[in-house]
Amino acid sequence: MTGVIPKTLRRPLPSPSLLCARLLDRSPAGLGAGLLGGVLAAGLGLGALAVLVTMLWISSPYPDSGPGSALRVAASLWVLAHGAELVRTETLSGVPAPMGVTPLLLLALPVWLVHRAARDAVDGGGGGCGAGVSGSVPLVSARTAWSGVVAGYLAVGVCAVVYAAGGTLRPSWGWTAVCLPALAAGAAGVGVWTGYGRPWGPVERVLRGVVGVRWLFLGERGGAAGAGGRVALRAAGLGVAVLVGGGALLVAVSSLWHLGAARGAFVQLTEGWSGRFAVLLLCVALVPNAAVWGAGYALGPGFVLGAGHVVGPLGSAPAPLLPPFPLLAAVPSAGAGGWVNWVACVVPGVAAGLVGWVVGRAAQGVGGAGADGGGGRWGFWRTVGVVVWSGVMCGVAFALLAGLAGGPLGVGALARFGPVWWEAGGAVVLWVVGVGVPVGVGARGVWRRAEPVVGEGAVKEGAVREGAMGEGVVDDELYDFVAEEGGVG
Repeated sequence: MTGVIPKTLRRPLPSPSLLCARLLDRSPAGLGAGLLGGVLAAGLGLGALAVLVTMLWISSPYPDSGPGSALRVAASLWVLAHGAELVRTETLSGVPAPMGVTPLLLLALPVWLVHRAARDAVDGGGGGCGAGVSGSVPLVSARTAWSGVVAGYLAVGVCAVVYAAGGTLRPSWGWTAVCLPALAAGAAGVGVWTGYGRPWGPVERVLRGVVGVRWLFLGERGGAAGAGGRVALRAAGLGVAVLVGGGALLVAVSSLWHLGAARGAFVQLTEGWSGRFAVLLLCVALVPNAAVWGAGYALGPGFVLGAGHVVGPLGSAPAPLLPPFPLLAAVPSAGAGGWVNWVACVVPGVAAGLVGWVVGRAAQGVGGAGADGGGGRWGFWRTVGVVVWSGVMCGVAFALLAGLAGGPLGVGALARFGPVWWEAGGAVVLWVVGVGVPVGVGARGVWRRAEPVVGEGAVKEGAVREGAMGEGVVDDELYDFVAEEGGVG
C-alpha cells in the first residue's frame, strides 16, 4: 500500500450567502424583521390618514368635535380601507346605519404597504450578511417572513380597531374580523412571492389543486408545465384591466356630458374651501369605484342606485332622493335606454375579444408564448378550455372588485349601492365565453395559416397522408393530436 494516500470524503461546504441565509432564518432576527415591517406598514397607513383628517379638522371653520374624535375618524377610515364596513351611531332616526362603500383608491394604500413590507422581509432587513447577499439569495423563508409581517400588521390593527370603537363612526366587528386579516394575509403572500422572484411553481401547485384546471397544464415536466395556466392568468388580467379602463372612459364621457350638473352638485354640498377640498378628495378616492360601476353598467346587469333602483343600458329606474354629489351626476337619466346607452356594451366586447386573441396567439406559439413557451401548438379543445378558464378567472376578479366598489350607505333605500357582485362576475364569464371563444379559435386559425411552422418537419410528415392524386394532404385533426400528445417544439 506504499504510495497510496488515503483520502477522506467530505461534504462540500455551502456558500457563505446560503449559510448566512440559513442562520438568519433560524434566528429571531428573521421573524423580528417581518414583525417590524408589519408594524411599520400599519403605522404608515394610520399616520397618513391621521395627518389628512387632522388637516381637514384644523381647516374646518366649524369643527363640532375635538382632536380625539378626528383621530378616531382616521382610525375608522383606515379600517374602511381594508374593505370592512363602518357603522354610524349618530343618525336622525336613532337607528345605527352601516357604511360599506370602500374607496378603492384608499384600498390601494394598505395593499401597497403590506406588499412592500413582505417583499423586503425576505432579506431579514438586509442586516448581518453583508451587502448584496439579499439580492441573490433570500435570507428568510417564505413562511417566516409572511408570518412576521401578518402578525405585526394585525397587532397594530387590533389596537386601531379598539381605539376607533369609541367614536361615532365605528368598525363593524364581523366585517373587520374577516377583511383585515384577509387583506393582510393576501398582500403579504404576494409580497413574499415577489421577494422570491415570482416563481411559477407555487402558483402552479395552487392551480393544479382546483378541479378542472389540471388539464390546462400541457405536461408534467419540462418547459411545457403550466403554460396554459400562465396564459389564462395573463389573459384574465388583461380582460379586467380593459373592463375597468373602459368603465373609467364611460364615466369620463358621461361626466363631461353632465358637466353642468356635476359642477352644481359640487357647489351645493358646501360653501367653505375646506369642505370643497374634502369633497374633491372624496371624489378622487372614489374614481376607481366609478370605473367599476361604469364597467358593470356596460356588462348589462348595471348597478343599483338604492334598493330596487337598477341602472342599466336597457333602462334605468327612477333613483331615490339622493344628496347632490358630483360623481352621481354622471348617472344616466331614468327611462328606457337608447342606442347611445347600448354603445357602452362595446367595452365588454372588446375586453372579451382581447382575451380570446391572447389565447389564440398563444395556442399557435406566436411570440414564444405557446404550449411549451417556445412556439408549441395547442389543439382546438385546449384553446377553448383556456379561454373559458380565462373568463372564469376574469369573472372572479371583477366580482371581487364589484363587491368592494359597492355596499350600503344606510338603511332602507340606501341599503345597497353599486354593482351586484355575482351578477357582474357572471356577466363577465358569459361575455368571454360568447365572444372570446370564437375570437380565440379564429385567431388560432389565422396565425396557423399566416406563419409557417418551423422545426416541426417530423410532426408534419407524420401527419401527412397521401391523397388520391398522390399529393401530400395535411390531416389537421391528426396534426393537432400529434402536436398535443407528442409535445411539439
